[in-house]
Amino acid sequence: MNIQDALKSFSTMTLTTRQEFMIKNGEWLLQEMLDHIGSPDAVLRDQLIYRTFIELLSDNLLTTQQLQFLFDTASSDNYLFLNIGEEMTDSVFTRSFSALLVAGLLSKDTSLQTLDANRLEPYFQKIGRYLLLEKDTRGFVQDKGWAHSIAHGADLATMTIKHPKFDLQYAPAILHALKLVSWKNTVYVNDEEERLVTIIEALLDRNYSEEALIEFVQQAFDKFEMHLVTQGYNESFFSGRTCTLNIMKTLYFALKMNNRSPKLQNAIYGQVAKWLKLGA
Repeated sequence: MNIQDALKSFSTMTLTTRQEFMIKNGEWLLQEMLDHIGSPDAVLRDQLIYRTFIELLSDNLLTTQQLQFLFDTASSDNYLFLNIGEEMTDSVFTRSFSALLVAGLLSKDTSLQTLDANRLEPYFQKIGRYLLLEKDTRGFVQDKGWAHSIAHGADLATMTIKHPKFDLQYAPAILHALKLVSWKNTVYVNDEEERLVTIIEALLDRNYSEEALIEFVQQAFDKFEMHLVTQGYNESFFSGRTCTLNIMKTLYFALKMNNRSPKLQNAIYGQVAKWLKLGA
């Protein structure tokens, strides 16, 4: 049985039958799903493999060893960071859907807490690099489905911060990546801003310093002036400016609607108002 037929069959099984299947064929199934996680076939990658991973997690069909194996593999250089920095190649699907899988595993482990702390630590140290280094900003790819690596990277960063073993000393690296995610010579059009803003909300939920977040906002807008001094009013400036403003406006309204962090709100409002006036 090939992986596509196996997953279609798995989707129709009862919970008891799924449990029996995983006992007999679990190792094979997981390895096949990992081997094809970055398939350019949207049906196989998104509708079958990713959906099955979520169902395996939701139905508690994975052993502690299997959870650890999936985490170690999907967060590795051969998956989450595979050929990172490439643009317009199919490697983005492996990175992007590995990010979703790791996010799902971390979400599950938030309650289980079975992942090895000694293996989580190196991951926490390097996770900020994903959004920083990812250059393939495509959303929907014709004939291949969603890549959406920036949105998936935002989901991953958010779930990482929410994990109870995440140490806030690693937050600045994630914020640095978030600050520069606006400067990838594109303007996001597939709700990436809403996903990126959840990173800040997750930090606030962890009682991260509001003063540090105000500094992050100021640095994000300082990038405008730095870019003008070094490169002037080029196309990169306008895409970076638009993208930053969109993210900051989204963050401002998210904070305002939830009536939280008034000092941070004021800092964002002041900077947005300034740059909108300058851009008029």
